[in-house]
Amino acid sequence: MNKLASLLLVSALALPAFAQAPQAPPSTAKDDTVVEEIVARVNNSIVTREDLRRSREQMLQETRQQQQQQQGPTTDPNATAEQREKNLLRDLIDQQLLVQRAQDLGISVDTDLIKRLDDIRKEMKADSMDDLEKLAQQQGVSFEDFKQNMKNNLLTQKVISSEVGGRIQFTREEIQKFYDEHKKDFDLPERIRLSEILINALPASAQQKDEKGNPIPPREPTPQEVAAAKAKAEQALAKLKSGTKFPEVARTMSDGPTANEGGDLGYFKRGDLDKVLEDQTFALKDNQNTDIIRTKQGFVILRVNEHSVAGLQPLSKVENQIQEFLYYQKIQPALRQYLTKLREDAYIDIKPGFVDSGASPNQTKLVYTSGPDSAQAKEQGKKKHKRFLIF
Repeated sequence: MNKLASLLLVSALALPAFAQAPQAPPSTAKDDTVVEEIVARVNNSIVTREDLRRSREQMLQETRQQQQQQQGPTTDPNATAEQREKNLLRDLIDQQLLVQRAQDLGISVDTDLIKRLDDIRKEMKADSMDDLEKLAQQQGVSFEDFKQNMKNNLLTQKVISSEVGGRIQFTREEIQKFYDEHKKDFDLPERIRLSEILINALPASAQQKDEKGNPIPPREPTPQEVAAAKAKAEQALAKLKSGTKFPEVARTMSDGPTANEGGDLGYFKRGDLDKVLEDQTFALKDNQNTDIIRTKQGFVILRVNEHSVAGLQPLSKVENQIQEFLYYQKIQPALRQYLTKLREDAYIDIKPGFVDSGASPNQTKLVYTSGPDSAQAKEQGKKKHKRFLIF
């Protein structure tokens, strides 16, 4: 899967597709116009068979990527996919409900969308949004669909954060209890958490790819290019010394793949790094950074965000990790409960043969007495929810 298409897989709710009955070809009219098959209505929105097909394909891609990242023997990715398929239609309905809830709450993500698209433009080394759109077209990605999916993801994240995540709390007693019960998990070797500001000596324009999109071994940078990269690294170091936060400098100046995350590289223990880098970084304390280090790529500045000694880590060192774990432990059931309530306040109609695994027994169900366009059904819709649409 190409890099731009893979960015579509980032989501608060993985919104992949539903494994359905054997595929039937889409019906077409005499003028060859494709008629989308509707499998679910969620108030005034619909889920089509094509939505489900695309989502299932996306889910399989995610599963394969996860399998490739695992160490040791890998299992059949389809086996993992089968475990997720029963919830695929549920996840699409979840997204529709959350997007509609965002509209009800007056939530706007236009600014966030522009910023996220600009981050992707920089990551893809595109000079403008028009160039990014052209890249998408070259890679077979609908840019409009790409933007809409990203907007929907941002909306769902904001609703979840404000309506669910913001209400999750845990006490000091819960944190202490978790620490006491998992002390063996906090008995660790000496390690550091690093961030980077990487300045490439070779400009991005000089990094070529072959006709298949594979990187071509780079040429050696010229002395002028090395000098320019060093000057940029010195400028970055000067900003750090003047008090600018490391993540901010990394986001605006780093050429590394971690720039959007503020340069965060994660944790390293002794033996994980090149000896030169290990000697310099393990000598530092929390929140200290190295001087400029020359590398094969160019120049790098490394920051030690956290330096943990070997042995049982004190609660103060791991409290943030515990809070994060407790949060995610509580967010899933709380989110499921919230989505169940949204279902009970909505009209959801599923085509026979498809199943919403998140359905609530308290959902309002339509009863058609004389066909799907009966006056009785329409009246039910009007009374319950103004956005309801009849099949």
